[in-house]
This record gives sequence, structure tokens and C-alpha cells, in this order.
Amino acid sequence: MNLHPSNRVLSTAIASLLLLVACGGTEPAKEATPAAAEAKPAPPATPPEIQAAAELSLGSEVTVLRHGDLAKTGKTHILAANLLKATPTGVAPGTLFTRAAILVQRDGDKWQEVFRCDEHLKNTKGFLGGTPLASVTGWRLQHEINDEHGLTMYFTPIAQPASGGIRPIGVRWNPKTKRYQSLDRNYENFLAEVSALEKPESVLR
Repeated sequence: MNLHPSNRVLSTAIASLLLLVACGGTEPAKEATPAAAEAKPAPPATPPEIQAAAELSLGSEVTVLRHGDLAKTGKTHILAANLLKATPTGVAPGTLFTRAAILVQRDGDKWQEVFRCDEHLKNTKGFLGGTPLASVTGWRLQHEINDEHGLTMYFTPIAQPASGGIRPIGVRWNPKTKRYQSLDRNYENFLAEVSALEKPESVLR
């Protein structure tokens, strides 16, 4: 008995399907996962000599945040910090720390600490202008780097004083004085250091 053309097409399709099932079918195409597509290589490990210099300054629980020609002077600088192990309640995540320092390579394998942020902001000449008079136990760090100025850091106390909020304090390498100094409220001009924190007007000038 002859089948109607449409029935022959249907029969052929059914036969093809049965054959495909019997042979185990074809392997489904693998879907590309976003994680695999966006995977990036891990950042290079901190060189041992850089890590050793940071540990000598801030102890074994130190994290090297940046290193290289950060001040555009041709010398290696290290930015390192003792990061908080947990984010305090009510505080936004970020680079939170108790102590930070910048070290500069001197005479080959020797390193000198040229900037420190612990309870206050200090360099080799004294307290940086704009540093809070009250001791600070924890800080938030934001930083950026460009070809013109090199590294610029912004320090903000995690716990703001009851008297009012403190704006981020900008700190950058001053090529004229050859040291890290704080910037004014417009982040344009450098502020002089002070030897003591007894006179607010001298710190905030």
C-alpha cells in the first residue's frame, strides 16, 4: 500500500529519530561559562625582597599594596599596611588598616621608611599638616596613580569624631621637598609639617 507523501515524510523523521536514540545521540554542545570567559591571570606574587622589607617595617602580618616607581623618581617605593582582619560593623568594605608605611630603596638592598600612618600621619620631618589631633585607631585608604604625579593616597579615619566628619586627607610625593606631604583641602598645594600637635591652627593652616 502506497503512503501519502506527508505520511512518508513523517515515517522518515520517526525512523531517523529512532536511529539517533539507538546510537546514543550526539554530545550536546558545551555552554561557555562566564567565569571561564572572564578569567584573568592571578597577579604576580610580591618579590621576596619587597615582602622582607615590608615585614621589617610593619611585622609579619603585613600586606604589600603596591610597589614600584610610585613617586616617579626612578627608585622603588613600597606601600604596605597592616590590614584589618574583619570589617567592623556598620563600616563599608574597603582597604581598612591600623598601620601603613612607605619605604624607599636606598643604596641597593637598604630600605628607609619615609612615611607612616598609624595614630597620626608622619614623615621624616614631623606630623603632616591636616592630621587629626586625636589618635586614630583605624583608617580607610583610597589611592590612585598616574604618569604625572605618581601615587596619591587619601586617608580617612574609620570612626569619625563626634565633632564632625573629617575629609579624606590627601598625601603625595612632593618633588621639591623630596618627601611625602599632605595636600590642602583642594588637593592642589602641599602643607608643611609640624613638630607637635598642640596647636590646631598650625596643623590646619
